[in-house]
Amino acid sequence: MKTILNESLDPRFNLALEEYVLKYLPTDEDFIFLWQNANSVIIGRNQNTIEEVNDQYVKEHAVKVVRRITGGGAVYHDLGNLNFSFITNTTKDNVNNYRKFTDPVIAALQSYGVPAEFGGRNDILVEGMKISGNAQAFHGHRFLHHGTILFDADLTMLGKILNPKPDKIESKGIKSVRSRVTNIKPYFQGNVPSMKDFKMTLLKQLLKTDDVKPFVYELTPHDLAKINELVEKKFSTWDWNYGQSPAFSLEKYGRYEGGGVSFRFNVDNGRITACKIFGDFLGTKDIDTLEKAFINIPFERSAIEGMLSTMPLDDYFLKITQENILSCLFE
Repeated sequence: MKTILNESLDPRFNLALEEYVLKYLPTDEDFIFLWQNANSVIIGRNQNTIEEVNDQYVKEHAVKVVRRITGGGAVYHDLGNLNFSFITNTTKDNVNNYRKFTDPVIAALQSYGVPAEFGGRNDILVEGMKISGNAQAFHGHRFLHHGTILFDADLTMLGKILNPKPDKIESKGIKSVRSRVTNIKPYFQGNVPSMKDFKMTLLKQLLKTDDVKPFVYELTPHDLAKINELVEKKFSTWDWNYGQSPAFSLEKYGRYEGGGVSFRFNVDNGRITACKIFGDFLGTKDIDTLEKAFINIPFERSAIEGMLSTMPLDDYFLKITQENILSCLFE
């Protein structure tokens, strides 16, 4: 196991670092690293940024909007939020196994007296409220699991920046985004550590050592050059962070155990000519491949059912079934 002591607060650099270690660092070493972002909104890989974010507010308050390479919903980050990343080799035991990676974090939090527990599809909860959301992705034989820890974040910013779909609020029986989440700071037993001390203590517990130094991987000038290239060519671009959102002639939306999913189609002479899939669903494969599989398919149930039956839907949608998709499109 290795770690990277990353002090950057720039979400573009931090997400580029994750992608570089996952896809391009020539090593099979396991990594765990902790990091923080200055005020930013981190958008899920499959979300429509324009619909998720209060654009006027983020511009007025200089909040960066950056898309990550994993699925799930949009989250607000500030210096009261701590992020953790596990990068390892892809195995059947890793993919969609959120407990394997959240359990060590939960154990570390419980050692402080924080009554953390796993809950929902991908969350860590305290007294029924979310303090951590998690997501996964893989590339070739390498695998990423990352998550958040709300330590002392400004929760009032959540409702001002994000535009959650009304059905997501109603389906959980709650009145606002803010009411669903909480910070862990009030739950510490004894003295509350600073974020700096908490971060280092947590890292030692995750690495199972009192001496971090032998586990540190130092980024080389080559590594940094490649990471900054990703920052410039991907994570700083409008195309990646917002993407083009053309008008579509047909939209179908449903919410299921695995999250919300929106299908948008252009249909000409009964055949699908364009497809985009948005949502806060979780998955480990890029949705682009599935979107392309819809092209030239007749927009009718049996044709789409036949196509879907050939696709590894579990890799695109965690806990959303083929029948869920068909009912979304045709019922």
